[in-house]
Amino acid sequence: MKIVIASYIHTKYAKTICKTIAEAAKSRGTGIAQRETKYIVSKLENGNAVIALDGEKFAGFCYIEAWSHGKFVANSGLIVHPDYRSQGLAKQIKTKIFAHSRKLYPDAKIFSITTGLAVMKMNSELGYKPVTFSELTDDQSFWNGCQSCNNYDVLQRTNQKMCFCTGMIYDPNSKPEKTPKKNTVSKKKWERLKNIKQSLFFKKHNK
Repeated sequence: MKIVIASYIHTKYAKTICKTIAEAAKSRGTGIAQRETKYIVSKLENGNAVIALDGEKFAGFCYIEAWSHGKFVANSGLIVHPDYRSQGLAKQIKTKIFAHSRKLYPDAKIFSITTGLAVMKMNSELGYKPVTFSELTDDQSFWNGCQSCNNYDVLQRTNQKMCFCTGMIYDPNSKPEKTPKKNTVSKKKWERLKNIKQSLFFKKHNK
């Protein structure tokens, strides 16, 4: 298994990547924005992505998006092919794309919105902190990318202030904790956070 920075030689995997993302979005029903093939091709060609390959077989992928003139960066489209799930590959891809983002955009805030508990835990281990949506980019083109998500109507009804996704940010200018702890974020904690968000939304809109 190799996890490498993508280049033009990997554009042949673009359709497979889009298909894998689309199938994952359908099965999850939420929390993943789909992209057109030509958009994924551009990320591969420009080296703004990481791809995992088992020999010549596609195994996983993630790409970089820059917003607000490079002040914010998102690691998007994290996906692992069904044949390679539950093997820790997603974490390896996430770590690789995070390091690549830090190299390309050393001063940018790296952010994420997700409903996935596993992704939230990976983010936390990399130094991300939960934040409100108001602390994320105000670049409307980013939020327009959520239109393919089944919960886009929730985002619209709250004027982009909240949704079922949780916002998280890594700020390179924030002071590190004196005694950082690894692997301390429990699944139970993230489930509780997600349940609180959902209950607040339904309480507000069912009055």
